Amino acid sequence: MLLAIDVGNTQTVLGVFDDDHGFDVGARSPNEMPGLIYHWRVSTVRDRTGDEWGMQIGELLRRVQLTLSPLTGAGNTSADSEINGIAISSSVPQVTAALRTLLENLCDLPVVVVEPGIKTGMPILYDNPREVGADRIVNAVAAIDLYETPIVVVDLGTATTFDAISTAGEYLGGAIVPGIEISMDALFSRAAALRRVELVAPRRAIGRTTIESMQSGAIFGYSALVDGLVARFCSELGPSTVIATGGLGGLIAPHAQCIDHYEPWLTLHGLRLLFWRNREESE
Repeated sequence: MLLAIDVGNTQTVLGVFDDDHGFDVGARSPNEMPGLIYHWRVSTVRDRTGDEWGMQIGELLRRVQLTLSPLTGAGNTSADSEINGIAISSSVPQVTAALRTLLENLCDLPVVVVEPGIKTGMPILYDNPREVGADRIVNAVAAIDLYETPIVVVDLGTATTFDAISTAGEYLGGAIVPGIEISMDALFSRAAALRRVELVAPRRAIGRTTIESMQSGAIFGYSALVDGLVARFCSELGPSTVIATGGLGGLIAPHAQCIDHYEPWLTLHGLRLLFWRNREESE
């Protein structure tokens, strides 16, 4: 089984895949990722040590009767209940370092960390490919595997990122804007008369209360931002498949007219692909 870990600035998503390099995602239902049997979303704590990460990961796995035996020292576990590979992408250098410390005790497990030099199978046409975030690379690799190019990936998380993939399957670049929650936090901190509101779509665009007005701006405003920026991308790429993902993707996707598919587990699937590509390369 493969453990995939995507460390974001606000949340970390973990998933367990019960498959091997022969997996097939050809036939699937919307929002489903074949082979993904467990998944969790936890807060990203930047100053958590490697030992603390190990304790949390170990506890999550134990709840579903899985084990990371080189970490826990488990002795009598069946092979089909053990994690036998790990794939990691991280946007937080402190957490990357902590996980590396943790993995020093996992030398018997194959580990793939998404970083410069990794085999992606995708040309990266950024001026400096090393500047591209690991999550953006992983998302692009997954999108190419699942859909026809050209593609625009919209990842709605701490930041909202837009990534363009050419017809030839090349990573071209994209755009980065502050995420919804960051923008709302800035509004609350600067406007004394406004208070925090639940991020849900209001009944109408024209809010009749302060709460509805703020919700309209957050949900419908960001949906319009997505539609507008994707339209500019498509004017350069041509008609494209547009995929939404990220922790807030499910909130915006129903209201953005340009979104063709919502893939909540896109990054985990990309990590699965990169794990097998790099494992096969090293064997």
